[in-house]
Amino acid sequence: MTYLLALDQGTSSSRSIVFDAHGGIVAMAQRELPQIYPQPGWVEHDALRIWDDQLATAREALARAGIGAKDVAALGITNQRETAVVWNRRTGQPIHHAIVWQDRRGEPLCTQLREQGHAQRIQQRTGLLIDSYFSATKVRWLLDNVPGARAQAERGELAFGTIDSWLLWQLTAGALHATDVTNASRSMLFDVHRNCWDDELLALLDIPASLMPQVLPSSAEYGRTAEALLGAPVRIGGVAGDQQSALFGQACFREGMAKNTYGTGCFLLMHTGGRFQPSTNGLLTTSAAQTSPQPQYAMEGSVFVGGAVVQWLRDGLHAIKSSAEIEALAASVPDAGGVMLVPAFTGLGAPYWKPDARGAITGLTRGSTVAHVARAALESIAYQSAALLQAMSRDAAAAGVAPVAELRVDGGACVNNLLMQFQADLLGIPVVRPAVTETTALGAAYLAGLTAGVVSGTDELQAQWKAERRFTPTLPRDRAAELMARWDHAVRQATLA
Repeated sequence: MTYLLALDQGTSSSRSIVFDAHGGIVAMAQRELPQIYPQPGWVEHDALRIWDDQLATAREALARAGIGAKDVAALGITNQRETAVVWNRRTGQPIHHAIVWQDRRGEPLCTQLREQGHAQRIQQRTGLLIDSYFSATKVRWLLDNVPGARAQAERGELAFGTIDSWLLWQLTAGALHATDVTNASRSMLFDVHRNCWDDELLALLDIPASLMPQVLPSSAEYGRTAEALLGAPVRIGGVAGDQQSALFGQACFREGMAKNTYGTGCFLLMHTGGRFQPSTNGLLTTSAAQTSPQPQYAMEGSVFVGGAVVQWLRDGLHAIKSSAEIEALAASVPDAGGVMLVPAFTGLGAPYWKPDARGAITGLTRGSTVAHVARAALESIAYQSAALLQAMSRDAAAAGVAPVAELRVDGGACVNNLLMQFQADLLGIPVVRPAVTETTALGAAYLAGLTAGVVSGTDELQAQWKAERRFTPTLPRDRAAELMARWDHAVRQATLA
């Protein structure tokens, strides 16, 4: 049994990937996931559709690999975080659609919690800022708005979980109601110091403790799949939320190591080892993937609009016909010609937290062309990520964590060489692209492989990790500082409204 199977359940698709024992991709299968928008600001998923698609892709990936379930040493799960499902323990049926992490219906309750003065207590215990992004207010909404839900919950008839818990329940035919520390840490209900649910926060949110799943390390024995699902029982050995899984897949196991995922948005995580430090710079402190009961932490910051700015150039401005054209168009000019584009289409995330900010283009002259705007759009992804790393560095220094020596990158936009070089120039440290960029699924496979003994430990995984290309800084530091100052000025223009 030398293969590992990763179930990668994301916001827009469900995928399964078969890896060999050395982290190489053998086969994969994917299905798109429809989004449900009941009203403005609400986003839902069909949890039963998620399960059906995830099982189907697992079967397809095994078939494409030409192997059976008996050839799989272990299975790992990685998932969209914060998305909440509540289901009936007896029937296994969800009581409502899953409420997706992007959903904002919990904001009135969040406002109430802030006004009541709970922000500091919640941040100290969970590492999180009060926001409807996290699972807690989604669960509360379900209990308060689905007829009969609260009474059922108080009788112990319902179960709550993020998508990993939902998949674990289905995979084990209801034998296991569990989650891992990384997903639990995104609930706003989990004490990341003690690695357990916080009774006071559960009481504050009026959520019965009987709803909550058991919490295990990210690499642990999660039972086995029901035999009928894949043709033979498969050990489930790893679970982690997508961003922490990518951090693990990038072999960022020690404090000061960082990765940035360039997708629709960007997610920058830096491992801080066993050090918990609440951010004073607009970032989150969250649990990193754990291979033992010992707490491990990471600092996290998110950019709302990363690769989505390229989609806007394509679909909004019609400046390009396909996203792949952006690099050539941007490279047709030596620089952005003084143009700055702040893609605050839905406000600005970390480290600014300006929800009312709107997009802005500054520095236009009569000589500005669509190529300059395209280059400014591409560079905006790097500017936002650089601002995140600067904020992270300030928090890290306060916590006594070593500064980041290099940034490991993944996600769709990391294939853009112009963007990666500019990122290195702004940061003044190397930007390193791995040979295997499917790091989210790879992290889940690695966690499962550790449990199954396919790999001996993180030293072996670190040795397996290989760089495909290393981008070293070429820009003088004073010039990089000048550019960041101009970016900060452009951000101020975007927030004037």
